[in-house]
Amino acid sequence: MKAAMRYLVIQSDTPSDLADFYRRNLGLEELGRSNQGDVSATDGFFNITFMKRRPELHESRTQAGLHHFGFQVDNLDETLERYRALMPNMPIIEEKGGLHFGDVRIFDPEGMPVSLSEKSFGVGENPDRLPRIRHIACNALWPEGILNFYTLMFGFRELEASRERRKQGRGNRFCGDGFTNIAIHPFYNESEGHEPWYGVNHFGFLVSDVLQKVDQLGKEIPVAKRPDSRPYAEYRLEDPEGNKFDLGQTKGWEVDVNKWERAA
Repeated sequence: MKAAMRYLVIQSDTPSDLADFYRRNLGLEELGRSNQGDVSATDGFFNITFMKRRPELHESRTQAGLHHFGFQVDNLDETLERYRALMPNMPIIEEKGGLHFGDVRIFDPEGMPVSLSEKSFGVGENPDRLPRIRHIACNALWPEGILNFYTLMFGFRELEASRERRKQGRGNRFCGDGFTNIAIHPFYNESEGHEPWYGVNHFGFLVSDVLQKVDQLGKEIPVAKRPDSRPYAEYRLEDPEGNKFDLGQTKGWEVDVNKWERAA
């Protein structure tokens, strides 16, 4: 049941400009472009697709911004068999494949899309380069149910930060696939620093020198220090289209049980 998160979609009206921002500032390398204006890029492990927002995509959520993510799986047929057993009333949608899409799309218990691919979304495997994505966070109405979905469907492991919050009576849940920290926060949440954007809320880059990167990016976009109460990342930033991302170095992220990714 080996699976790994390797795909992130950001819907944009100007994908080329947004891709250029991440290329210049965070070293993303372009993978390719579509005739419709989509741009796919990589940090060496993730495919980050800046999708041109358009009606023919037939998305249930049409606004610009962070949209959905996807997993590479070893065996698509076995994965879909598990999905049909877990979610018998939810659809399976064929996707276009290639650089910009997965092979098929499924949906979590709240109807949020998840793309699947056996082909690593067109990306090789260089998980150790910097900067690199090591964190994806979403807001959900039922974090416990979403956590159960990821663990049962993909074999992800619940992390210590999640168990601590469970003991505290808090709804935040965290899991990992060995490469990426996946945070599932309650949408209705009054904790310090919470942002009420439903679905994929933000993502995070591990960098070798967070202060240098903050100084560089602060000339172009908003930067804020993360609350000391947060276990992961040091800074929160907003790209030119308002998508939020974190930068971490010494705090880093827990990506599996007792496994942390830090740059220092």
